Amino acid sequence: MGLIFILSAQPDLPHAPGPWLDTLLKKGGHAFVYGVLALLYRRALHPHIRAPIVLRGVSVGLAVMYALSDEYHQTFVPGRQGRLFDVMVDGVGACGAILLDWWLERRQALARPASAVR
Repeated sequence: MGLIFILSAQPDLPHAPGPWLDTLLKKGGHAFVYGVLALLYRRALHPHIRAPIVLRGVSVGLAVMYALSDEYHQTFVPGRQGRLFDVMVDGVGACGAILLDWWLERRQALARPASAVR
């Protein structure tokens, strides 16, 4: 969260060559960082929330709430503006990471009994 805050406080970030590549890298970075944040929330809350679906929902919700606060923060930074589209990209990243985590966990659980039989 500190890294996100520091990057959001920069008036201008470096640009990649070409507008499409710049957009792809920045939006991909948004999705990736908020995906990591959602996974970190999941890890931190795991001892306190036992219901897996609730844990995942709360983790995504907290990541999206931080995305909203980050975009609001950017409205105070000269040269930057808060965008709802960025919050949506952040939410997609958080959901994607949590879904990937769920899929990997489920795949691992299904593989356990098969390997125990051998």
